[in-house]
Amino acid sequence: MPLKRLTQLGVPVGIVMIVVMLVIPLPAVILDLLIAVNITGALLILLTAMYVTRPLDFAAFPAVLLVMTLFRLALNVSATRLVLLDGYAGKVIDTFGHFVVGGSLIVGLIIFVILLIIQFVVITNGAGRVAEVGARFTLDAMPGKQMAIDADLNSGLIDEDEARRRRSEVHAEADFYGSMDGASKFVKGDAIAAIIITMVNLIGGFAIGMTQKGMSPGDAVSTYSLLTVGDGLVSQIPALLLSVATGLIVTRGVGDQDMGSDIIRQVTARQLPLRIAGIAALALCLIPGLPKIPFILTGGVLLLISTRVEQDSDDATVTTHALEAAGPSNDSPEHLAAEIRVDPLGLELSADIIDLVDAGAGGDLLERVKALRRKIATEIGIVIPPVRTRDNLELPMNTYVVKVFGIEVARGEAPPGTVLAIGDHLGSLPGTPTREPVFGLDATWIAADLRGQAELSGATVVDRSAVITTHLAEIVTVHASRLLGREDVRLLTDVVKRTHPVVVDELTPALLSLGEVQQVLQALLDEGVSVRDLVRIYEALSLRAPYGKDLDSLVHAVRAALGPAIVAPHIVDGALHVISFEPQLEQRILESLRPTESGMTVVLDPATAQAVLGSLSQLLVDAENRNIRPVLVCAPQVRAAVHRMVTLAVDRLPVLSYSELNGNAQIRSVGIVTGERMMEVTA
Repeated sequence: MPLKRLTQLGVPVGIVMIVVMLVIPLPAVILDLLIAVNITGALLILLTAMYVTRPLDFAAFPAVLLVMTLFRLALNVSATRLVLLDGYAGKVIDTFGHFVVGGSLIVGLIIFVILLIIQFVVITNGAGRVAEVGARFTLDAMPGKQMAIDADLNSGLIDEDEARRRRSEVHAEADFYGSMDGASKFVKGDAIAAIIITMVNLIGGFAIGMTQKGMSPGDAVSTYSLLTVGDGLVSQIPALLLSVATGLIVTRGVGDQDMGSDIIRQVTARQLPLRIAGIAALALCLIPGLPKIPFILTGGVLLLISTRVEQDSDDATVTTHALEAAGPSNDSPEHLAAEIRVDPLGLELSADIIDLVDAGAGGDLLERVKALRRKIATEIGIVIPPVRTRDNLELPMNTYVVKVFGIEVARGEAPPGTVLAIGDHLGSLPGTPTREPVFGLDATWIAADLRGQAELSGATVVDRSAVITTHLAEIVTVHASRLLGREDVRLLTDVVKRTHPVVVDELTPALLSLGEVQQVLQALLDEGVSVRDLVRIYEALSLRAPYGKDLDSLVHAVRAALGPAIVAPHIVDGALHVISFEPQLEQRILESLRPTESGMTVVLDPATAQAVLGSLSQLLVDAENRNIRPVLVCAPQVRAAVHRMVTLAVDRLPVLSYSELNGNAQIRSVGIVTGERMMEVTA
């Protein structure tokens, strides 16, 4: 039979056999074998619980505990049947009843009671309480853990597969601790059952010996009571092992090693406690009457271990000093040059929120910023420079500042010990009202322990690191064109050249310089267009550049090549909502174009320009109130100039040309703008 098939049938067949044991008598030889299996299995479970690195590594423990408890009770029933019927229940129980306790009923009962007290009063109650609290806290923490996973996913720190794995792990952890809360009741019930079974066996054996066997009271006690005590001891030893395993599982924290390694490493990590304990052990030798050798040996071993720990610390200190001595001095030219350099992107934190970057205190801001760089690269196609994060003692408390090339461009707050609750119904929650820094939504900084209450009220709750990372992502997107340097363009070009060398060789430097390519990419980024598809961008530039290097023409050629990719983000449910110009107004705009250093510009009379911009603003607001995100569509010849005009007043309205539209989306008109008024169309 294959091993997999055998493992599938083994446990079900074993459980059926346990049930059979409750009703069918077993020979003494078989009972000895099963008792040996019971004791060995309990020892194996205890050792397994000691060597797991986290509780979920032994997720089957609650079910194993139930099966082993049922198995042990079945052995109790079988042993009781043999003791009462034959006055003999095998070599194991006979040995425990006579040899282990010296043939003394009193000694056996005392040992049995002590084992029960250890199991029932100490281990079982403690493990049950820890399991109950662990289950409660795990269930309470589930919403927060789910939000943390969603925040990591949204910030790009993890991918979908990792988020799915973490969510299933959270559910598995909750199920495990809930099962352990119930499984601890098995252990407690087993201890109570052992007391009852032993009392029944003592009374039943004494009665059977005197009434049915014709024994004297002394012989009945000697025969049946010692066997009953032996049966109780045989049952309580594996029961005690399983109780200890239960306590180890529910109290086991997550670590990198097994429990034994963690304990030894943590207890011997510091030399001062070891030295004090060793000296205290030696001092006990001064008490008259105490044996000297045990305390001298114990104290000497502790002092020896402390000396070794101290030597390790000294080595680390020497190494640290050597590294510091080898490092550059603070007034070296290299150090001064690094200090005066202007960082493209900087994040400064006030003194009280430095914990956000302290990994030892649970801060993960630096990791999220690293993940943000990957997310930006995959979304808009540029590699942003490293974000230099530092503290600034001059900032007000709770404050962070984002700088671009040394100039402050944004500022926000992240009070310690709080989370940001975003929603419309937060009046009942105590906290500091504020506005979400990216979208300007109503929000409140609330205490971290109110997260669950805020989520129940329908609010979206994010932690401080997620708030700062989201704000930083918005700043990077807005200033992407400024952050794209000449070296960055060279790096991106080299990446394209590895896979498409002909495209790069045709374009640069024969047709366009890297500086001119940089201008095109910056113009695209200013208009919110991703430059990920560099191959098609370079191909479009290669086709257009021989006829002229006018920036607007080059950008128009690239946008036409990227048309579907430009339109796709604005399509919702298969529809593209558009605002357009009246044909007469579009003709007036075309006639009013004038060349400037920054490209073609619309030069309308002030009244007409004000009416056009006012109409666009009103149409956009009305559409957003209906949860519609429209785009402005116009002729290709005026698109660039219209974009420059519209951006000054309505910066969140994308401007597309007719040539960029494709047939994959249904066009729905939101409104038509005229020179004097607007014509609104209901979608």
